[in-house]
Amino acid sequence: MTAEQLLAAPATVLPTLRGAVTGLPSYVPGRRGAGADIAALASNESHYEPLPAAVTAVAEAAGRMNRYPDMAAVELRERIARHLGVTAAEVAVGPGSVGVLQQIITGLCDAGDEVIFAWRSFEAYPILVELAGARPVRIPLDHLEGHDLNAMAAAVTERTKVILLCTPNNPTGVPISHDRIEAFLRAVRSDILVVIDEAYVEYAEAGSGPDSLALYREYPNVCILRTFSKAYGLAGLRVGYAVASPAIAEGLRRTALPFAVSALGQKAAVASLDAGEEIEVRVAAVRQERARMAAQLEAQGWKLQPSQGNFLWIRAGEDLLARLVEAFDTAGVMIRAYQGDGVRITVADPASNDRVLRLLAAHTA
Repeated sequence: MTAEQLLAAPATVLPTLRGAVTGLPSYVPGRRGAGADIAALASNESHYEPLPAAVTAVAEAAGRMNRYPDMAAVELRERIARHLGVTAAEVAVGPGSVGVLQQIITGLCDAGDEVIFAWRSFEAYPILVELAGARPVRIPLDHLEGHDLNAMAAAVTERTKVILLCTPNNPTGVPISHDRIEAFLRAVRSDILVVIDEAYVEYAEAGSGPDSLALYREYPNVCILRTFSKAYGLAGLRVGYAVASPAIAEGLRRTALPFAVSALGQKAAVASLDAGEEIEVRVAAVRQERARMAAQLEAQGWKLQPSQGNFLWIRAGEDLLARLVEAFDTAGVMIRAYQGDGVRITVADPASNDRVLRLLAAHTA
């Protein structure tokens, strides 16, 4: 090819990503650190090792990893159904509650539809909404770091398809009471799916949040979203589930990525549900440590809202936030910073929690 021909040849046009993808913010996971002296308190993982029964179940299932998992997750869905007093037809599973949430938004939202949620809340919410081509509607938290349900109800339009209620809220830990959610449900249209995201429900004190199953039975547009990643300690296996009316649950199963929940994850989740007493002992210990930390931090002068998750939230402006992050990084304690808002600190073992208390004692707001 001559020089003239090269100059005249059309430029190669490469594939381009959708605008919705190129404009997406990246999900920011909790930071990691290597070394025995690092305290990983940024991801709200369980600090306990996996339950022995779950480890045994995974080891047994590993010998069949050359086979596809049960795509319908029949055994797991039936076990969840027995655990909650619903039917398997009302249960859909996915790769973590975030995976199920993607199925929800994909299944219900067309381009331009709206999804309402509190902000700040779970960081994946706006990402999943925008990825589906829908419009995220962020409603600021109230002065108590909780959901402003009146403002959320006022934000409903004819394009609203889904409303997300995170209780206890991540990252603030503030729950939404049963009565408030029930009043909210009476105020919004029945054709809007109201998702009660309860990723941390096991850590909540009885009566602090809603009886979501009772609300679901009374209001068919309610969907309950839960996970095995937190209290059950299966974060690395990615198993979550939703409880919804049979028609909605069937739609969620249709939108699921085929074979997304591994056989190892399914078996471990079943084993974890069977070990309810062991889970409750672990959860009770976390609650006790959470209360101890909160009391000491308040005595130090920190102003906290009562958290019902396995974490504590400290509101911090830019200057204080920068000082806290630097201090914790220097000390080898990994916490989760939210630019312009504050820090979230996972409640872990007493020794790690004591490190947090000592650090915050030296940096009281």
